[in-house]
Amino acid sequence: MHSPSPRSLVDLPIRRLNRGDLVPCADLCEDRGWPRDEHRWGLLLSAGTGYGIDAPDGKGLAATCLTMPYGSGFTAVGMMLVAGRYARRGIARRLMRHVMETAGDTPLALYATEQGRPLYEDLGFSPVGRAERVGGRFEATGSGGSGSAAHASSALPASAPPSSVPSVTTRPAAADDLQAMVRLDLPVFGTDRTHLLARLPAFADRLQVAEDHGELVGYAALWPSGQAEVVGPLIARDTATAQALVAALAATTDRPLRADVDDRHKELLGWLTEHGLEPLSWTTVMTYGIPELPGDAARRFAPLTVATG
Repeated sequence: MHSPSPRSLVDLPIRRLNRGDLVPCADLCEDRGWPRDEHRWGLLLSAGTGYGIDAPDGKGLAATCLTMPYGSGFTAVGMMLVAGRYARRGIARRLMRHVMETAGDTPLALYATEQGRPLYEDLGFSPVGRAERVGGRFEATGSGGSGSAAHASSALPASAPPSSVPSVTTRPAAADDLQAMVRLDLPVFGTDRTHLLARLPAFADRLQVAEDHGELVGYAALWPSGQAEVVGPLIARDTATAQALVAALAATTDRPLRADVDDRHKELLGWLTEHGLEPLSWTTVMTYGIPELPGDAARRFAPLTVATG
């Protein structure tokens, strides 16, 4: 069959995606060597806005892109995928320009792969950080907790006085935790993400919260992706709390774990490596229209997914 010329490809119409596109979106992920993740696409298309270009050969989608609004603060961009047979023909650039035009004055943020970064730099995005993907089977040691006390005291030096050992406990999230999660999340991201957090209980296999004397100081979710379980989002007041949440979630599954951890959290990355996870890849955090992501990066350990920020 005759392949469309580059000119005809970049002229193809862009349309909004809907839940009826879940299978074609998953097919496109598989085409690019990603897990199919229909489950994740369902969340993204319900909480965000998907854009797609139908393949001119009639076989599914030629390209996709997803935007996730975070109030007036910024819009996250992700799931930029182009079918292998249409790669390097200008489709990704056309789709990104459409997203940028649609966003107007709203700042944008995304996680770029090494292959995608040159395109985003050419479109005016600037690198502001980095996330490292780690994965593997979590090897529990010590008394990291599931449900009961998860003191995470292994993160402290042996000489630390007893009074400095945090009294963090973790437990499964309950329905009435949502407001506390939103209050914790707001300064971390600099914007209200209720539309996303409210969907986490139905999306995640496990949603865990951390408390210190009754105060919610962190939360994390575990959700399926291919043969692995992804830890994200991971929001915590400090590294010890993040460790307690990861240990609690890991205790609920026998599948490999995966997480995209902000590169600034070296201590957590080192701890994950000590517990069996290995570096897999990395992405560059990039912004357009703002010099840095809003919020508090010190408490932002891992995103829900690099597709949403």
